[in-house]
Amino acid sequence: VASETAKFVEPEVKIGTIPGAGGTQRLTKAFGKVRAMEVILTGRFFTAQEALAGGLVTKVVPPAAYLEEAIKLASEIAQLSTVAVQLAKEAVNRSFETSLNEGLLFERKNFYLTFSSEDQKEGMRAFIEKRKATFKGK
Repeated sequence: VASETAKFVEPEVKIGTIPGAGGTQRLTKAFGKVRAMEVILTGRFFTAQEALAGGLVTKVVPPAAYLEEAIKLASEIAQLSTVAVQLAKEAVNRSFETSLNEGLLFERKNFYLTFSSEDQKEGMRAFIEKRKATFKGK
């Protein structure tokens, strides 16, 4: 979630260096090579709308709604199984660090790992019983 007035930048080239915390890698994966090159090599600001189009943010909202939307998203995630959320997050992050085959193996391992959790059993029961699951993070 980003405010429609938010501006993003990778300004390092303007001070004689380059992004050092993953900007050249992450921005390229999100924006593609050509757009990432232009933004990184010029140090120009890009808008929240460009960030949305490039997949860097999920939603652009008015400044007054920014905090409310961020809390709403966090609350939605917090109601889910913390075990499943953590394992899914690890698998998504791993996709940027490994080959597709290695990522698929990691995902499969985490998928099977969820079946040892109480949350998975509760989630499946709730689905069958057509009710909302009550997760405990176990």
